[in-house]
Amino acid sequence: MQPDYAYRSASVIDQTETGRALLLAHQSELEEVARVPCFFWGRLTQPYLAARCLMTVAKTVRSRFVLSSQELAALRDPIVTAGAGQVRFEGFSSCNGVYARLDVLPEGLDGEFLASGTTNVDFNEPMLNALNGVTKTENMLLSVGQQSVTVITEKAKAVERKVTLPNRWIKGLTSVQHYLADMEPAFTLTRMQAVQLFQSLPRGTVKSDLFLVQRAGKFLFSPLQTGTNIRVGGAHRLRLMEGLLPFVDGLAVYGSPDEQAAGFVLLMGPLQMVFAFSADAYRGFSGEGKALEHLTTDLPLELAYGLNGILKANETFNPSLLALEADLSFGTMDTLTAQLASIGLLGFDLVNNQHFYRRLPFKTARILSLNPRLKSARKLVADNDIQLLTNHAGYTEARVRGSGGVTHTVVLEGDRARCTCEWFTSHQGKRGLCKHVLAVKMMGE
Repeated sequence: MQPDYAYRSASVIDQTETGRALLLAHQSELEEVARVPCFFWGRLTQPYLAARCLMTVAKTVRSRFVLSSQELAALRDPIVTAGAGQVRFEGFSSCNGVYARLDVLPEGLDGEFLASGTTNVDFNEPMLNALNGVTKTENMLLSVGQQSVTVITEKAKAVERKVTLPNRWIKGLTSVQHYLADMEPAFTLTRMQAVQLFQSLPRGTVKSDLFLVQRAGKFLFSPLQTGTNIRVGGAHRLRLMEGLLPFVDGLAVYGSPDEQAAGFVLLMGPLQMVFAFSADAYRGFSGEGKALEHLTTDLPLELAYGLNGILKANETFNPSLLALEADLSFGTMDTLTAQLASIGLLGFDLVNNQHFYRRLPFKTARILSLNPRLKSARKLVADNDIQLLTNHAGYTEARVRGSGGVTHTVVLEGDRARCTCEWFTSHQGKRGLCKHVLAVKMMGE
């Protein structure tokens, strides 16, 4: 069952003597976060551009590329992480195949961080319509939470609005971080090159793969895979970025080594818009299962609570420094970093190539319960359905009892894993490990 939660009021844009004030209502499943009245209160240094970016985030979370209008019934509100001098807004398309994040850097803010943390925020229709009216010459205040209820006029007050965030959406927020962390930089385009690139993007729905390539100093989308390239499935989804291209200083493009995701970062001075696209329009990040192999061992809850007391939201997560301070091996710290990302405690900054701390506003038990393959693997271990045939350094072979009385063979060799089940045969590990491989890994650990 997916629980509902309610905003105490609605987000509004209020007109003040000095300009507009964007007052974002927030709510969290975590009681200690929900009790925080206000995370940030201050001025946006680039209000017009910030408004355009926030509208792009809203457009993304309301977009669907494979779902019907009936399946779009649940509204997805973004989450906001405030702290360490920055504010980040992030969310998913309804089909979970597009991830969007607006990073408002310290130079884009002039205000006070009253608290740090991650929370859901209300993105309602009247507030978004008001954002569209922000001009280039006016000032705008941003409030994540309410510093004082007196700033909201009677006209702006609204009734409580209940929202359901689908579990699939929450799973995407964890799995996409692993793809971002694996991505490698490919191209950096100027504004003119970015505009020209999108002129080569076919109109309408693009059903076949396209590749971002460079030819004779010009970047374009091509059906042919040549030279250094970035594979983009469902390339029509990239049009979510189109309205921001006139404002960019540059466009940085990234790709995952397995070609299962592509990343685009729009560089706009004190603002950055980050997009990640799944391999195909019909595939959502929530179904990739890339994080599963890092959850085969239980993460000590005291470690999670300890980090929450040490690190602030948006603070750089330095695994090497933490490993030295905690006397942990770097290999153990790498696994731990992946585990922390898998339950939402870490996000990833493509531009700076580093993780940042953020605790998703959902209960940890809920996040861990959203992986049916992981639960099935644990059941295989508990029911003694695994027979180890060979198990020595660097090589493990096992028989695992499957459904319908079928027995599967699992081989772990170095960093590679193979299984004779239908899932592995179909996906070859590109959509996460099957439950049989996960179970054998659990046995080893």
